[in-house]
Amino acid sequence: MIESRKEDHVKICLNKDVDLKKNYWEDIEFYHQSAPEIDFEDIDVEVDFLDKRLKAPIIIAGMTGGYDEGKNLNEKLASAAEKMGIGFGVGSQRAALENEELRESYETVSRYSPPIVLGNIGAPQLIKQKDSKPLGVTEANELLEMIGGDYLAVHFNYLQEVVQPEGDLKAKGVLNSLKKLSSEVPTIAKETGAGVSTQMALNFQNAGVKAIDVGGKGGTSFSAVEHYRNQEEKMKKISKNLWNWGIPTPVSIVECRGSVSLPLIATGGIRDGIQIAKALALGADTVGIAGGVLRALDDDTRTLEEYIERVVRELKTVMFLLGCENIDELLKVRKIFTDDLKNWIG
Repeated sequence: MIESRKEDHVKICLNKDVDLKKNYWEDIEFYHQSAPEIDFEDIDVEVDFLDKRLKAPIIIAGMTGGYDEGKNLNEKLASAAEKMGIGFGVGSQRAALENEELRESYETVSRYSPPIVLGNIGAPQLIKQKDSKPLGVTEANELLEMIGGDYLAVHFNYLQEVVQPEGDLKAKGVLNSLKKLSSEVPTIAKETGAGVSTQMALNFQNAGVKAIDVGGKGGTSFSAVEHYRNQEEKMKKISKNLWNWGIPTPVSIVECRGSVSLPLIATGGIRDGIQIAKALALGADTVGIAGGVLRALDDDTRTLEEYIERVVRELKTVMFLLGCENIDELLKVRKIFTDDLKNWIG
């Protein structure tokens, strides 16, 4: 049942070890500037992203919806995004198309006004899967209207699909379907933890999407999530062996930035302002945060707003120590790649 699966995913992410064995942001270092020659109060972290003005280059990445508690979580996330002036995305809305009673867990988002709101549907739903019909333009627009959304994130989660017992495993023709959808609906191509290569970035750009969420490895492993859900020993073993599959987020940023002109969202292992600065310095336009936000919601000692405020303060602190008054100047700072990342990027 789709709603129980969604609830399982959130609970597993909160209560189990689902992180990649390595966070590749640790392999990037900055050159400290002893005399920054700027005033901290002059640092500006506002950005324009897809014609929307964000007070900080952060989007709360799509995580939930489609079950009872999902409504409460989405309300808290959308409310925080509105207060902090950052972007917000819902989790996959497939459940709302399949069960009318689950729409409310998404519709509640329309009560809030973050500067940019992203809908969400899986790429496998763009083509015929088993007995289900492909999602069309009418349904896509319905998903956006449901939440007052600006763009529909089409998530490519084939790693997760192939290691879950109920996964949708038909992928032939998915890029053509994305191109047809993108010609009539504003879309974003979104990976979910396995990264985007140079060729795939070009494929997405040719399909007409408005932005790419590189969704690289480094944070939550959805193969790990499915490892805990799998009951069959064979699938449990396969999902464990693919726990660390994918392209690191920093590598995906570099590959995509060097090949396409589309705006980039960097999602994957970003938990603090230092990592945000590194993502922006590599060429990302904004970042998506999921795991850190989910844990902040589950923390009784602080609010989600306090977590975001701390992350933004960290970003400004790093910018101060690098002598950067705005986000554009981060692109010019000296960086060094170490350990595994050095082998990936060279």
